[in-house]
Amino acid sequence: MSNETPTLTETHHFKAETRQLLNILIHSLYTERDIFLRELISNASDAISRLNFELLTNKDVLDPDIEPKISIKINKDQKTITITDTGIGMDQDDIMQNLGTIAHSGAREFLEAATKSGDSDLSNIIGQFGVGFYSAFMVSDEIEVISRSYDKADDPIHWISDGGETYTIEKGEKDNRGTDIVLHLKEDASEYLEDYRIRQIIKKHSDYIPYPIFLNENEEQINRQTAIWRQQPHLVKPEEYKDFYNQFTFDFNEPLGYLHLSIDAPIQMYGLLYIPSTAEPNLFSDRKDYGLKLYARKVMIQEFTKDLLPEFLRFIQGVVDSEDIPLNVSREAFQSTKAIAQIKKILSSKVLDYLENLKSNDSEKYGSFWKEFGFFIKEGLASTAEFDDQLLSLMKVKTTKNNSSWQSLDDYVQSMVEDQKKIYYIIAEDENSAINSPHLEIFKQQNVDVITFTDPIDPFVLMRVNKYKEFDLTNVTSKDLELPEKKSEEEPTNEEEEVNKDELNELLTFFKTTLNERIKEVRTTKKLVESPVRLVDSEGSPSPEIQKAYRYLQKEFDSPQRILEINPSHPIIKNLAGIKGINPVRELVIEQLYENALLAEGVQPNSADLVKRVNKIIEVALKK
Repeated sequence: MSNETPTLTETHHFKAETRQLLNILIHSLYTERDIFLRELISNASDAISRLNFELLTNKDVLDPDIEPKISIKINKDQKTITITDTGIGMDQDDIMQNLGTIAHSGAREFLEAATKSGDSDLSNIIGQFGVGFYSAFMVSDEIEVISRSYDKADDPIHWISDGGETYTIEKGEKDNRGTDIVLHLKEDASEYLEDYRIRQIIKKHSDYIPYPIFLNENEEQINRQTAIWRQQPHLVKPEEYKDFYNQFTFDFNEPLGYLHLSIDAPIQMYGLLYIPSTAEPNLFSDRKDYGLKLYARKVMIQEFTKDLLPEFLRFIQGVVDSEDIPLNVSREAFQSTKAIAQIKKILSSKVLDYLENLKSNDSEKYGSFWKEFGFFIKEGLASTAEFDDQLLSLMKVKTTKNNSSWQSLDDYVQSMVEDQKKIYYIIAEDENSAINSPHLEIFKQQNVDVITFTDPIDPFVLMRVNKYKEFDLTNVTSKDLELPEKKSEEEPTNEEEEVNKDELNELLTFFKTTLNERIKEVRTTKKLVESPVRLVDSEGSPSPEIQKAYRYLQKEFDSPQRILEINPSHPIIKNLAGIKGINPVRELVIEQLYENALLAEGVQPNSADLVKRVNKIIEVALKK
């Protein structure tokens, strides 16, 4: 360090890049000028930390016993704000180096990022390139810096600039070590002369700075200082976790769960993540977007960070703090930063492990979670293959045997019948439609359980996921459906009750003639028990999942020709086969059976025609 002190006022020119930066800051408009205070407080905190490091090896410093603190004083008469720290201080060389030029490592990168981002985004990248001090010119007509170095031999230095092309340096007056920054506020920045605005900004951006921040003469500490997420979990009381959640989210319900992380390798990071009690957004919260609050060394650098968890976990709220996030990373390179990628991997794994433990150890609470957030787990399955095993393990389903409660896929597998090698499911509009589907009749008869999927997102999941562990997931409407083998004595013996072969062939022909192009084929089946007919997909048809997805998306979709299967043992079919000659009733009934099958598939026929036909059938029946 230099011991030289100016005897007279010296005028210096800012370097070209600094002048360019100041021009951008002073003559541009910003939506978040508040960040100037965040940056100055962060610089003050760094100055105190540097002094603490110096004290490890050097006790011969100015004011060695002075309290480490940051003070903010407002003078409404003079329209000034003064930020004072008791840190390492600066001599003349330090001031010229630190305040006369942009930090060498980030100057060019900052200007490039500023040019690309546009004015509306510039406030988000200030502080990432060592230019945070200059953000104070957004609110100031003039800035004074009075600093005294920790070196006892150095005199105080006074730096002054109005943001023009020059700055001046002269001998200053300051008894104590540290730095005073005096901001002479612009006319349109008078809001920062109000105590409540200063408190508001500190609460949002600097609440967990490791040194106390005091406001005005009463020396009232206004920052929390100790970050709850950096404490050892065993030292934090449950009510403290809840209090922090309430303050952080303005949701005054008990969170459904929380996860407190302290990790040293492969990256040093801390985190406190919460699962809200409900998926419904809190109307009173000032958090109007999703994403974790990201800190670097206890300084908040991003309010809504979407890159730390996969999107399907966006319901998670909380904070992440790391020593390893480089502050000189631009927003464009943020996602590709190695530290961010590592944090995302760790957090994703920890959250999914937490949910798995919750499922295993607290079924009631996990049931509440699934009711509120099951959609997000399914969204993850529908959108990415990265977490398939974990997300499938977290899945909860209802089945035909257990329709009033949720169970896991493992529960389903454990209850399979002998020789069952597949997991069977049905997609339907609602539980009632699923349970009463004609496709399930043979499964009920053979005591085979079937999963009922009724959420709009389910078809999208099943279009991508077709296996759980070694078991294929099989739609009960699939072509050439294979059922578990049953012993011969258990086979249904309906053959003696069926229509004779000649009458049956004639009836099949009449079905095909009546329905014509609406169906591809008519055939008999032994997979119906109580229903007379059902529709199944023909070879080459889009899968039932794709067809359902198109309906949910309300996309135009040409329904494929399907196969109509009839139950030759059903009374309606036997009676139809017994009608000889030309008979309009038989045609009406066939039309109605077809539309009944459509209704069972969730396809709405023409309701006016359907009502007229039903009335006609009733009329004929009453005449008889």
